[in-house]
Amino acid sequence: MPMRVTLKLFATLGDYLPPGARFNQIELDLDHGTTVQALIDRYSLPPKLVHLVLVNGHFVPPEERATRALNEGDVLAIWPPIAGG
Repeated sequence: MPMRVTLKLFATLGDYLPPGARFNQIELDLDHGTTVQALIDRYSLPPKLVHLVLVNGHFVPPEERATRALNEGDVLAIWPPIAGG
């Protein structure tokens, strides 16, 4: 039975969401064991634009993304680098 996860993509990354996404997010049914990196790859997010990655508000560093499995109800939020100041 699949698990339900929310994917949120912010700023220019919102263009990579599939049709039907609303408010920069979409609910997805995923196989258990799907990793953060697998979801990044599924939506062909350019590595240079995948800057800040959070699962349920907790930072996931680049070296942990390939092994960090998502769980039922998780919210994966991804931001590109932000310029300004």
